Amino acid sequence: MSTHIIYLKDGVKMMRPVTTRAEYMALRGSNEQQQLMAAIRSGNETLKHRLVQMNYSCLPNADGTLRGSTRMSNTVGMDIDHLSAEEMPAVRDRILDKKDELGLGMLEESARGCGYHLVFTRRPHMSQVENLQWAAQLLCVDYDAQAKDITRVFFTTSTEQLIYLDDAIFELPSSESCDKGQGPVTFCDRYQSPVTKTDSVDNFQEGKILKSCIPLQKNYNGMAYSDIIAKYWELFNGGKLPVVGDRNALTFELAVTLRSICGYSLEGLQAIVPNYWAAPDGTCTDADRTEYLHTLENALKEPRRGMPLRLKQVLQALKEQQGVKACGGTVSTPPPMPKRLPPLIKLLTRNVPWYYKPAVASAVFPALGAHLHGVHFRYWDNVDHEATFMNLLVGRQSVGKGSIKKPIEYIMEDIRQRDLLSRQREAEWKQKNPTGKQKKDPRPADICIQMLIDNLTDAVFNQRVVDANNNGERYIYTIVDEVEALKKVTSSHKADEVGLLIRKAFDNSMAGQERVGADSVSGIAPLRWNFNASTTPPNARKFFYKMVNDGTVSRLDVATIIRPIEDDDEAPILGIYDDRFAAELKPYIDRLDAANGLIECPQARKLALDLKQENADTARLYESEAYRVLSYRANVIAWLKGMVLYVAHGYRWDKSIAEFVRWSEQYNLWCKMLYFGTQLEKELNDEQELQRHSGPQNLLELLPDEFTREQYLQMRQQAGRPGPGDSTLRTWQTRGHIAYDETSAHYVKIKGLD
Repeated sequence: MSTHIIYLKDGVKMMRPVTTRAEYMALRGSNEQQQLMAAIRSGNETLKHRLVQMNYSCLPNADGTLRGSTRMSNTVGMDIDHLSAEEMPAVRDRILDKKDELGLGMLEESARGCGYHLVFTRRPHMSQVENLQWAAQLLCVDYDAQAKDITRVFFTTSTEQLIYLDDAIFELPSSESCDKGQGPVTFCDRYQSPVTKTDSVDNFQEGKILKSCIPLQKNYNGMAYSDIIAKYWELFNGGKLPVVGDRNALTFELAVTLRSICGYSLEGLQAIVPNYWAAPDGTCTDADRTEYLHTLENALKEPRRGMPLRLKQVLQALKEQQGVKACGGTVSTPPPMPKRLPPLIKLLTRNVPWYYKPAVASAVFPALGAHLHGVHFRYWDNVDHEATFMNLLVGRQSVGKGSIKKPIEYIMEDIRQRDLLSRQREAEWKQKNPTGKQKKDPRPADICIQMLIDNLTDAVFNQRVVDANNNGERYIYTIVDEVEALKKVTSSHKADEVGLLIRKAFDNSMAGQERVGADSVSGIAPLRWNFNASTTPPNARKFFYKMVNDGTVSRLDVATIIRPIEDDDEAPILGIYDDRFAAELKPYIDRLDAANGLIECPQARKLALDLKQENADTARLYESEAYRVLSYRANVIAWLKGMVLYVAHGYRWDKSIAEFVRWSEQYNLWCKMLYFGTQLEKELNDEQELQRHSGPQNLLELLPDEFTREQYLQMRQQAGRPGPGDSTLRTWQTRGHIAYDETSAHYVKIKGLD
């Protein structure tokens, strides 16, 4: 065995073999592993030691320990480090070109992303160092001389960083390679599906797949079996795995659920259903192995009733997660920020811990956009846009959402000072012209107050909109600690009214009011309104519940804060905001204030077009209609951020801005899919179903394969059928169309046996 995972026992490093591809991929693909990698790639390299550790060069001592081992395995682990971003692709291609000569078993990016770990076949007549020197010379690279010992462990990265994997590294050294199983998997592009390379002579015979290959089929309709099983336990066992006492019953239920997507074969079930009788080190007694197999065999003997309801629920839950994964992150971690940030974003995020940086980097744009006036940007479809940003920060209570306030405060300081003068002049005018005065002095036309409080009447709000338009087409701006407070921006105090304002503001549509009275506020102008609002996940879903599918949510720039578990109870330490910070910020603000007219940037236009096509391809790949719908305006929002940065940096475009724009769109989409994706996906599917069932149809055809009596009655009522319909159910049972399952209390449609 060449692959061993390292674990601690009483403070001593132990080794145990990793025997299958499925186990290996599960270790790499765990939520914790992916969260750690996202944090490390975002700059927190201190977490590297918490990654899964592997050894590929030695075998454990007789007592299972690692230290001092002298027994070499049949492979060699090699570390290539300190590569530049330009060198990385060339070195990767060189390794893959020489894979046959090397006997390449595994290739992955290192944790920091500036090197590779590779595993290759050992040359038995050479020492460990000689093997490393031979491979280094073959590849024209330098290996890490500090990693020359056979007991060297490697900090394993996640599935995203895995480039190449051959099942040979899981084979016993003494075994003949007669059962090659699945061929090597090359991940040519992390946005593509794995490409399996098979040998038609070895793996196929007269058009039939060998039984030895069945255990290595790893997905069902693009969903990994390991993910299906993990989601099953999450939904139906509180995320807990079977243990002594319940493993017989739980494994039986799992096998009954999965058998319909395994060809109803014992080999297929063995390939994907874990052996919960096995010990942590992978060993299993003959008696336990027999019990495991009997459990699977008994599951196969159960009557077949089509695809079980539980399996449908699992697959649906996984499909809903696909949209989240499509955004470049995982189900629990957003896509990591680029290492190199535009100077303005680097400045604005430098005083917060790494886990706050994504939220701050998104939240500063409403305030930055408020400094632009009379500025228009032309999108690739030739529609002009202005710098409208409405940021919603979603995070649980006490997670640190207030971390966005200081950067925003410094960005808005010059506007706040101008507002003080305008408020003073407005107060003086009101004092001279009280209510009831017959002949009032004209209100000064140059009064412009941009920063609004969260307790206004419609008249005040509309007055501010008109004043901002008449004084240079400026923006009004609001910041609230809770999204509910946005209701107070209007007199109606209703969420629906806020949604209408959001939709109008994004498109800079006309807003205002017309009144006849001389003392009434009357005026109409394009609505230019930027805001920052914070809330918790439940409140976000509640507030926007009716606005997920009407274009409101898609117009928002959504961000979140996800703190690492180990830092969850510690108060964050923020940097100092002082005159030096203000001085460094001032040149960027001055450039925004000075901008005017139509501004175009060819590089931004091209990037927006590229992202549009990538989004369309991703939506098709993940079959997510919600992702497709949300991606349209997410592209516009990200492009607008790029244009603001382009102006703020002196009309200069560089790679850091392009990478930030790409990340910003993925991050916005990830947050929207996380908090609103499931509801939007359901509502879009319901729309399609409504269109599909527009004519009269068989009531039985409208029901799912497994349904309850309540579902039947509800469907009957929707179809306009009178009466309780019990006789119809009895007729369907008598004619063999359905059967009643007493265990689940569901009616099941009867289908022919496979």
